[in-house]
Amino acid sequence: MPTDDASLARARRILTQRLESLSRAGVMQIGKLPPPVEGLKAAISNQSLAGQAGSLPHVPPPPTLRKEPDMPRAKAVPVGPAAGSLLRQPYPPNVEGKDARTVALDLINSGEVKGCKLCRELAAYRTQTVFGVGAVTPRVVLFGEAPGADEDKQGEPFVGRAGQLLNKIIEACTWKREEVYILNTLKCRPPDNRPPEPHELANCRPFWERQLEILQPDYIVCLGTHAAQSLLETGEAIGRLRSKFFTYRGSKVIATYHPSYLLRSPDAKKLVWDDMQMLLKDMGVEIPKKAS
Repeated sequence: MPTDDASLARARRILTQRLESLSRAGVMQIGKLPPPVEGLKAAISNQSLAGQAGSLPHVPPPPTLRKEPDMPRAKAVPVGPAAGSLLRQPYPPNVEGKDARTVALDLINSGEVKGCKLCRELAAYRTQTVFGVGAVTPRVVLFGEAPGADEDKQGEPFVGRAGQLLNKIIEACTWKREEVYILNTLKCRPPDNRPPEPHELANCRPFWERQLEILQPDYIVCLGTHAAQSLLETGEAIGRLRSKFFTYRGSKVIATYHPSYLLRSPDAKKLVWDDMQMLLKDMGVEIPKKAS
């Protein structure tokens, strides 16, 4: 069908209304409206946007913050052959055949994170940004601290020695890496793997906050001090945050030691396994008798 100015204006108006609705719901920003006309023209010419607003990509509203007693229990997850049910149902695909969450995450990554220079030192030092990886319909998100040398090189979180240990933790929980989503508080590697600075954590916070709003996980596992303190906005040490549940915008949260700490202090592996067993029990997952 031919593209006319009225159809184009209507499509742009619908997109603008959708973004304004998200802003009123508490989403600070999803990325700039794509420059104009070519993408919209293509979609309209394929009759994808011409019919109704429902054919537009749908970005879910952020979950409502609720106190623990009001939170619904997570559904039990079968173990064994049905392990794929760790994933929730995807949203209907948009005009490009992508899940709407994927589209929203891609907008943040390509439109904002990759070109971010808010932290001049990190922007000058990095090879590339490290956004996040995994399922876009996860029940569980693993939230770490910052990329290291291997992550900076490959552009994916937790791929070095600490990542290999994290993979073992994931497997011990009867999960698969592709069934969870993994991200960090920082999207750039700090020089010499130093701890993140407060202003760096503040600059990156809007990125991971919006990632979590889009993913809407049932559970978030904070790996390490900076992840736990950033998410929970507390100054408590990781040792005092362990062994209990917190809430973050509708998600249940636990805090445990970072895999890199376990490489230096192997005795702490038992404590991490205790934390993961607490999580599995709350999820309704049969607890493996022995961690790998």
